[in-house]
Amino acid sequence: MAVKIKTKLGTIDIANSVIATVVGGAATDIYGIVGMASKNQIRDNLNDILNRENYARGVVVRQEDNGVAIEVNIVVGYGTKISEVCRNVQDKVKYNLESMLGVTANTVKVIVQGVKVLGD
Repeated sequence: MAVKIKTKLGTIDIANSVIATVVGGAATDIYGIVGMASKNQIRDNLNDILNRENYARGVVVRQEDNGVAIEVNIVVGYGTKISEVCRNVQDKVKYNLESMLGVTANTVKVIVQGVKVLGD
């Protein structure tokens, strides 16, 4: 499925993979985020952090009547305040979707899949 935006010149279709890439990029820019995690770690057989090409595996996009519902799976760094990191992810994802794509995010659900200890 894709998000459809109607303009006076025609219709713009934005694929879910594009939305997932924007969401993944926004999430990984936040301080305290180590990376994205797969939403189905058992099926994908991935215990690793996803790279930029695989952000769609860590993001779920559902279309709603007046926007989208986003689900983001992340790995946070040890020693960060998880609630604050998640709130920052929600704010930045919502802002980036509205400013870059013109898509309204009704809900942004953040799922912390793991905590990783970072070496000094």
